[in-house]
Amino acid sequence: MSKKLKECSKEELLEIIKQLKSRKKFGLVWEDKPEKVVEQCKQELPVLEEVTNRAITRVDDIPTNLIIEGDNYHSLSVLNYTHAGKVDVIYIDPPYNTGSKDWQYNNDYVDSNDTYRHSKWLSFMDKRLKLAKNLLSERGVLVCTIDDNEHAALGVLFRELFPDKEIVCVTIVHNPGGIQGKNFSYCHEYAYFIYPKNGTYISTIKREEMAPTPMRDWGKESSKRIAAKNCFFPIFVKNEQVIGFGAVSDNSFHPTSANNQLSDGVVEVYPVDKSGIERKWRFSRQSIGSIRDELICQKNKGEYVIVRAKKDFRWKTVWTDTKYSANVYGTQLLNRIIVPKFPFPKSLYAVEDCIRAVIHNKEHAVILDFFAGSGTTGHAVLELNKEDGGKRQFILCTNNEDNNGSGTKIAEDICYPRVKNVIEGYAGIQGIPTNLRYFKTAFVKKSEVSDDTRYQLVQRSADMICVREDTYEHVEDKQDYKIFQNSNSYTAILYSLDALAALKQQLSKLEDKPVHIYVFSLTNDTHDADFADLKQEHKLCPIPESILEVYRKIFGSK
Repeated sequence: MSKKLKECSKEELLEIIKQLKSRKKFGLVWEDKPEKVVEQCKQELPVLEEVTNRAITRVDDIPTNLIIEGDNYHSLSVLNYTHAGKVDVIYIDPPYNTGSKDWQYNNDYVDSNDTYRHSKWLSFMDKRLKLAKNLLSERGVLVCTIDDNEHAALGVLFRELFPDKEIVCVTIVHNPGGIQGKNFSYCHEYAYFIYPKNGTYISTIKREEMAPTPMRDWGKESSKRIAAKNCFFPIFVKNEQVIGFGAVSDNSFHPTSANNQLSDGVVEVYPVDKSGIERKWRFSRQSIGSIRDELICQKNKGEYVIVRAKKDFRWKTVWTDTKYSANVYGTQLLNRIIVPKFPFPKSLYAVEDCIRAVIHNKEHAVILDFFAGSGTTGHAVLELNKEDGGKRQFILCTNNEDNNGSGTKIAEDICYPRVKNVIEGYAGIQGIPTNLRYFKTAFVKKSEVSDDTRYQLVQRSADMICVREDTYEHVEDKQDYKIFQNSNSYTAILYSLDALAALKQQLSKLEDKPVHIYVFSLTNDTHDADFADLKQEHKLCPIPESILEVYRKIFGSK
C-alpha cells in the first residue's frame, strides 16, 4: 500500500473503494469530445421544413419516402419524435475514419495526425447510435458496414450500447482486386448485424443451383435409427411423387427392405440402406412437413430413394459475389445515374442483400439510413419493392456538405437527383414509381420566456407532424387550424382553442375515417371533453408538450 493511501482517513478509503467498484471492468474508454451540432440543441430545438418543389407523388396508397437534409444528429433528434419504435431496419455505412480527409467533425476535417481521431470518431458514433436505438421497433435490426480502421472499436461499442442483442459480424468481399497496403491487399469490409436474441431475425437465401442431397442419414453411428427414434417413419410415394408421411414406427417394427408396396400403387419408403441397416431420416416426423415441397422421389437401381432439393439456405458469414464489387455496382452504376462524382458509393447489391437478409419479406418495412450519402439505400429499397411488389418506405438522412471540394452538395446535388432518377428512369432503365418528400432541418431558438418557445415550436411543427402521421395532402389550411390526409386517415392541428368549433365543423363534413388531432396547450391538457361528440374515431395529442417531452429526454434540458 502506498504512503498516500496509508494517510487516507477511513471515509476517504471508502470513497476510493466506491470509485474503483464503479469503474468500467471491460469495454471502451475514450475522451468524449464536445460537438457543435450537439451543443446547438441546448439553445435551439430542431424541426423540419419541407422543400415543396422537390416532392414527387406518383402512387396512391403507399407510404411516402423521405430525404432529410441536415446534420444527422439533428435529423435523428426529430425522428425520435416522429418515428420512435417504428423503424424496422437501420442500415448505415458511416465514414470510415481512415485518417484521410474523408469525414468532418466540428466543421473541421479530422486527419491521421489528430491524436484524438479515434476518440472523436467513437464520440461521434456513440451520440448518434444512442439516438438511433430509440427508433428501432421491437423486432428491429441494425446493420452497419465498416472497414478495419474502426472495426474492432465499433464492435465493442455495439456491445456496450446493445448488451441484450445478438451481434454478428459478416465479411463482405467488396473489392476483389484489393487495395494495396504495406503488407496485405485489402479486399473486404465488415457488416455488423444487431438483432434481438429471442427468435429468428435473419431470413434465408435461395440457391437454385444446389444439387439434391439424400434425406437418409448415413455413415456414422449417429445416423442409425437408435440415435433418434422420431426420425424413423415411412414416406409415402405414388407415381414417383411424395404424397405424405406415416407415423413414427413402433420400436418392435423392422421393415424387411427400404421399399414396401401398398395398395393403389402407394409405396412406403423407409431409411434403410442397401445392407439392411436401419438408419434415420435427417428430419423428425414433427418437422419434415416444413420441407415437403423440397422432397423428391428418385429411382436408383430399382429402389425408390428420397432426396431433398434444398432452395432456402442460411446466409453465410462471408459474402463473396461479383455483384458486391463497389467499383462496378457502386461507382460505375452511380456514374450512369447522375453526372456528379461521389467517392466510394456502396454496391447497390451489397446494400440490397444486407436489407433482404433482415426484412423477412416484410412488405411494409421502414428502412432508415442516417449516413445516406449518395442514396444507395433508397435505391436498394425501391429495387426490393419492384422485385416483390412491396410497399417498404425509406428515410434517408444526409448532410449537404460540399462533396470533396467539387462544388456539388451531397444532399441536393447527389442524393436527391439519384433517387429522383431511379423513380423517373435513367439511361434506358425504366423508373420505379413511388412517392418522395424532401425536408431540411431547421431550428426554433429557445427564449428566456418558456411560453414564447412553446408558441414558436407549435407554429413550426406542422411538417414534423405530417411526417409522424404520413399525411401530406392539404384538406384545410387556415391560420388557426390545418387538416391533412392520406387514404386512411386525417391529421388535424389546432393552433388556437378559439378555432375549436370551426375545426369540428369542418371535420364533420369530411369522410368518416380516423383523425389524429394535435391540440395546442401550454400543459398536457388535450381538452378531451370538447371533442367527445366528434363523429370520427379520434386521438388527441398535446403540442408542443409531446415534442418537448422527447427533447428533454434526449438533450437532457428543461
